[in-house]
Amino acid sequence: MTGRGRRTAALAAAGSVLMICGLVAWFLQAPGSGTTAQRPGSAESSASTGATGAATSGAAPEAAPAAWVPGAPRRVVIPALHVDAPVLPIKAPGGILVPPSDPQELGWWAGGARPGAARGTALVTGHTVHTGGGALDDLETLRRGDRVLVRTDRGRIHYVVKRVAVYSKGAVAKHARRLFSQRVRGRLVLVTCEDWNGERYLSNVVVVATPVAE
Repeated sequence: MTGRGRRTAALAAAGSVLMICGLVAWFLQAPGSGTTAQRPGSAESSASTGATGAATSGAAPEAAPAAWVPGAPRRVVIPALHVDAPVLPIKAPGGILVPPSDPQELGWWAGGARPGAARGTALVTGHTVHTGGGALDDLETLRRGDRVLVRTDRGRIHYVVKRVAVYSKGAVAKHARRLFSQRVRGRLVLVTCEDWNGERYLSNVVVVATPVAE
């Protein structure tokens, strides 16, 4: 088995799947998309069921690929964590955002802002593996002032971390409009799971970073 295959198998066995409770699909829309956000309720229920099923059955849901667009992130580099990870564009069908199955790859929500945009949140997610091997395993250890670099086909965007917080799933739901807003000044938000209890993850780590000049 290849190294990538071993990582993917370990991820499936751990059931470490990031489900942001359907919140991205509920509250966020691509600028100018004309789509209507779903009402809170059904999406959260399906996401919660999916997360529980993944943790208990060992079957990890697949990411929903999105088309590449100019300016989409290609790699995310986090020097403080020794992370240099490829990024794939993904969608959130049914209100569930699932990162790529390889825990060393990240997913960029194609329904939100692109890195470097003047307005909106560029949302990047990744798996956490409680036994190790996930690109964002140590995301919660970032500190204010740490740097994040996003590489795109249009160049590099440098960000500086402004806030690191761990939210329970309920708290993420409560603050979703603020955390994932597309009406804010352009920024980067990194999200992964946290607080493994032996069966599932109880919380999410949310890192907010703002662009800086090179």
